[in-house]
Amino acid sequence: MTEPAKPKKPSRQQVYTLLVEIGRKAGDGLPKGATGAALMIYASGVDEAEAVRETVAILKQADTAPLDVSGYGSLAEREEEGHDISEEERGLMQRALDENSVIVAQMTPFFDTPEGGAKG
Repeated sequence: MTEPAKPKKPSRQQVYTLLVEIGRKAGDGLPKGATGAALMIYASGVDEAEAVRETVAILKQADTAPLDVSGYGSLAEREEEGHDISEEERGLMQRALDENSVIVAQMTPFFDTPEGGAKG
């Protein structure tokens, strides 16, 4: 005789939008000449602090050097603030929630630019 299935507890996980700045580190996979990068990330967690901790740990495992993390809140918080959130972005957020994972949605490398401007 099998026991009846227990009702599944609603997940307390939410997805948070994070902007992470990374510096250079051997094996980081950034383009030649880049001084670092900004990563737009969707990360699941029971709160934003957990999402940040998990993200930093995963980025360190991936041989990157996280320098700074800015949190932009959960999907609900961003909607309340009137952020325009595309269907593609919502899909990535849902994937992060479904997989209890960290999704890098965008990577923008930084390059040093020559100081000064036009001569003359």
